[in-house]
Amino acid sequence: MIIDRPYEEITIGEKASLSKNITDNDIRKFASITGDFNPIHIDDTFASKTIFKKRIAHGMLTSSLISAVLGTKLPGVNTLYLSQSLKFLAPCFIGDTLTATVQVIDKKDEKQILILKTVVTNQSNTEIVIGEAVVKKMKS
Repeated sequence: MIIDRPYEEITIGEKASLSKNITDNDIRKFASITGDFNPIHIDDTFASKTIFKKRIAHGMLTSSLISAVLGTKLPGVNTLYLSQSLKFLAPCFIGDTLTATVQVIDKKDEKQILILKTVVTNQSNTEIVIGEAVVKKMKS
């Protein structure tokens, strides 16, 4: 369900999340879309010789779940993504279930700007990506 709420109804501390299982197909499609065919993402033999011992998902694939939360849940429709800081803390492997969570930490009423803490965790609740997003809530 996609949500569209007015800026005035959104409160500091409010959270929203979205979960997704990361598949081999997701990684291959992301590589195809972006052109990032780094073998750590798509070649089992290559990846087996790395520190991770197996293929990992693209960092930007894992962090793109944040965009999905922002555009569909909080703040929802009519959200303009202005900036995003990201820190990659741990790898995401094929089969991991990731949960992206955003939390409103500040509001700038004059321009209807929201600042959100962003976190992506795996099924073990390990933080994969952390950061901060700045968005503008547009009028419907």
